[in-house]
Amino acid sequence: MNQLIYDFLRVTESAAIASLPWIGSGNKVEADRAATNSMRSILNQVEMDGIVVIGEGEIDEAPMLYIGEKVGTGTGKQIDIAVDPIDGTTSTSKGQNDAIAVIAAAPKGALLHAPDMYMKKIATGPKAAGKINIDAPLVDNLYVVAKASGKEIHELTVIIQDRDRHQDMINTVRDLGAKTYLFEDGDVIPAISTCIESLQVDLFIGIGGAPEGVLAAVGIKGLGGEMQARLLPRSEEEHQRCRNMGIEDINQVLTHDQLVSAKDCVFVATGITSNMLLKGIKREPNKIITHSIMINGNDQKLRCTESVHPMSDEQIFFTKKSS
Repeated sequence: MNQLIYDFLRVTESAAIASLPWIGSGNKVEADRAATNSMRSILNQVEMDGIVVIGEGEIDEAPMLYIGEKVGTGTGKQIDIAVDPIDGTTSTSKGQNDAIAVIAAAPKGALLHAPDMYMKKIATGPKAAGKINIDAPLVDNLYVVAKASGKEIHELTVIIQDRDRHQDMINTVRDLGAKTYLFEDGDVIPAISTCIESLQVDLFIGIGGAPEGVLAAVGIKGLGGEMQARLLPRSEEEHQRCRNMGIEDINQVLTHDQLVSAKDCVFVATGITSNMLLKGIKREPNKIITHSIMINGNDQKLRCTESVHPMSDEQIFFTKKSS
């Protein structure tokens, strides 16, 4: 997997660059289409026998790298791929923060084939890994995380998406004197932030997309943290989708090893617009600058990289057209 990480960097960089003309355009469908087409093109150049097990686009009815799609040259290592060409299509179309291009990968059979539906998630960093319990009250999880981290409750920071469905969680955290870090869109980076000590985020909890949950689980696995989850189907159709993917017990707690079973996994993300960890894509005269992170589960390190890309004639045309 480590040999492929720079190939996957090219994949996310290409998707981010393709989305550039659509940032702030108000057209999230075309932004996603451009990023998807570019990501597919580069993926198919990678020497691997890959299959997409986490695709994108079902909820948004956007262009897809669809579940079951074969990618790569067809030779080399057999790999499960999880992708989101744009995690944050609305943010991209509005020119707001928190949009990324992201890919995660592991050996064949190692990633949960998660249906595109809601999922409850909880995550923490290495210090409290093995201590959290998605079935326990939030108060109990806060106390065990505080103890594992050597902190008082009031010193904790819990990151939660700013949604009405999370208001009770937000109130619970604040009533105990802990702090909340509220974000608007895209929960992959916020979940992974619990594993990056400099960000000082102790716990992630909330309800969001199941595909994004698997993407985040790979990054968290690669940094030694822990994530647990539970699928939340809202209709018989969604229940059937779970069964079709081999998930019989809909109410079961999905452990981290069920979300991603291999330590030999990689996670790569490139910023489209800025977030708490990544700078957004930057356009300068005749060049584009991207900022990305790479996580390799084998060495449990996060690497940051900034790349300078000479602009093509087509990109220069788009620059002049939009100026």
